[in-house]
Amino acid sequence: MSTVETPREVRAQAKYVRMSPRKARLVAEHIRGRSVPEARAVLAFTTREAAGEIEKVLQSAVSNAEANHGIAEDRLYISAAFVDGGPVMKRWRARARGRVARIRKRTCHITVGLTERPEAAVATAPPPAAETATEETPKPKRKPAAKKTTSAKKTPAKKKASAK
Repeated sequence: MSTVETPREVRAQAKYVRMSPRKARLVAEHIRGRSVPEARAVLAFTTREAAGEIEKVLQSAVSNAEANHGIAEDRLYISAAFVDGGPVMKRWRARARGRVARIRKRTCHITVGLTERPEAAVATAPPPAAETATEETPKPKRKPAAKKTTSAKKTPAKKKASAK
């Protein structure tokens, strides 16, 4: 019977963050599937406000992995990063002719899940690009389109003589 080591998963969550979930999802998409150092670099140079909140949750997840499981930061990658909607605070604003307009102050729950990379994936590097470039490239299946030539050239239209 073989013993297959399953990768350990760690997650951190921030609840009731006063931010629109739609805006936070845009930033979460950027870091999903990346390694932790790479994700931190992406978040550091993202100008959106959600990047700061997601960076805090990422730091919490990394701290959980190091403290609870003893996994180094370099061996972790982001397996899940998603943003769920939280409760919506409803406020009112006075408008013209005695009417009101609803203001929705949205909140969200940010979740970041980290997984440990297998030992074999960390040790092996991808093959160099030079080896793949030496292979023969397949020839195109059809010929490129021939240029169309026109034998009769059009002459510009003559201008009417203006009456002076």
